[in-house]
Amino acid sequence: MNYIDSNIRYLREKKACSQEYFAEELTWTRSMLASFEIGRTEPSVSRLVELSEYTKIPIDTLIKVDLRRSKDLSFIDIGNKRVLFPISVNDNNEELIEIVPLEASAGYLGGYDDPEYIEQLQKINLPFLPTGTHRAFPIKGDSMLPVKSGSFIVAKYVSDITDIKSGRTYIVLTQQDGLVYKRVYDQIDDNGTLLLKSDNKAYQPYEINMEDVLELWEFTCSINTQEYNEHDLSISSILQMFNELKVELKALEKRASI
Repeated sequence: MNYIDSNIRYLREKKACSQEYFAEELTWTRSMLASFEIGRTEPSVSRLVELSEYTKIPIDTLIKVDLRRSKDLSFIDIGNKRVLFPISVNDNNEELIEIVPLEASAGYLGGYDDPEYIEQLQKINLPFLPTGTHRAFPIKGDSMLPVKSGSFIVAKYVSDITDIKSGRTYIVLTQQDGLVYKRVYDQIDDNGTLLLKSDNKAYQPYEINMEDVLELWEFTCSINTQEYNEHDLSISSILQMFNELKVELKALEKRASI
């Protein structure tokens, strides 16, 4: 599908520009711009390059993605490329979140910066979420118990990695490991790394270089896909988990001994 005509008009209106002003900014003629906007003619490659450089939006995004479906134009910078971070809304203008299914999580590394890949993900509305752009990620394995394998972590996109809060849990995307869910500690000022820890102490912590982080998502809530069993909710197992995290729960310990 080619959206270049509607996207040119949308970008101009988003900037609140007249056709004459927008054409001058691009060193186009007004008649040329008008022809592009109504789809009478299509921009040449050189005109697409000019539009891409002016808007800082990749050419493939300008052509293939309907920008009108985004609640806002939000982008992430990857190297010297600016990538569209689409925010979809429903008919009531409520923001939708994309769900990365378990079977597609391995492909997320290759598609996270591809608007077409993100566009085809299923979407849901969770009205209780705070403001911000969220996405739901599947959890595999037992490294972050009591969050079970098969659960989903709904997380908020972190646009600036320096905003990380040590000790909080994050979905981290790296080229080496793909998607992981870990407790993250900021060591950027010390040695330019992040320390990733599992809540399950059977797994050893490890460091990653800050520049290796492709995406960072801060935990908002979890969605369990199976019922908790009796052991998961026992006071002793909860105590053990918090003690391992060095959280003092004197009152809870006293209650558990009764």
